[in-house]
Amino acid sequence: MGSEPDRAAVAITSAWLVHLLTASGAVFGLLAMSASANERYIVALLWMTVTTAIDGVDGALARKFRVKHYLPQFDGALLDNIMDYFTYVLVPAYFLLHVHILPQLWRLPMAFLILLASAYQFCRTDAKTADHTFTGFPSYWNVVVFYLFLLGWPWQVNAALLLLCALLVFIPVRYLYPSRTPILRPVNVTLGILWALMLLVALTRYPDNHEALVLVSFFYVVYYLAFSIWLTLWRKRAEKAARLAQG
Repeated sequence: MGSEPDRAAVAITSAWLVHLLTASGAVFGLLAMSASANERYIVALLWMTVTTAIDGVDGALARKFRVKHYLPQFDGALLDNIMDYFTYVLVPAYFLLHVHILPQLWRLPMAFLILLASAYQFCRTDAKTADHTFTGFPSYWNVVVFYLFLLGWPWQVNAALLLLCALLVFIPVRYLYPSRTPILRPVNVTLGILWALMLLVALTRYPDNHEALVLVSFFYVVYYLAFSIWLTLWRKRAEKAARLAQG
């Protein structure tokens, strides 16, 4: 079983390893930026996928290994926010500067818009709610550029969708937090994993025989948006009922 000091040392080491995993997102994000600059767009998207996978598991690992308990002097939430802004916002914005999703003239202004809108979203006090939802579009820019790259739509459509997502940052819809929202969490996590695998296979098939998988993957996008709208309306009804009950 080991002595108490030994168990404590293992617990502290495990906690630091979880933080190291979170911080490694910066390394893979930098690799994505390097690949973008060298026009290796598939590789860049694969590295972005790695950063998303890390973000998808590090929170659960942090809770499992009780990192707040064993490392109270280290702000893991701050580290997570830094990594999220870097990997979900800055890296996709940099990708946008190099890939041929938009004309050259539009790339820098659109990247600026992504950075500024997301800076607002990340600093909202209700960006992550107590019941584990996101308020406003949760800056999934890596997902947005992933789709726009694979679909190859006209640049006007790409620009319109990017503008729409930036606008949605400021609209207080409660978006599903797949790994934390308690309502139907096993279903949401399972569907999210299937969706991610589908997109990953589509990326490996690019530029041939990928379109069908990408289009089928939209089932999860529709589900995610519908679930988020339902969450917003359900929460509003619950808050209204609570106010009425209080008199």
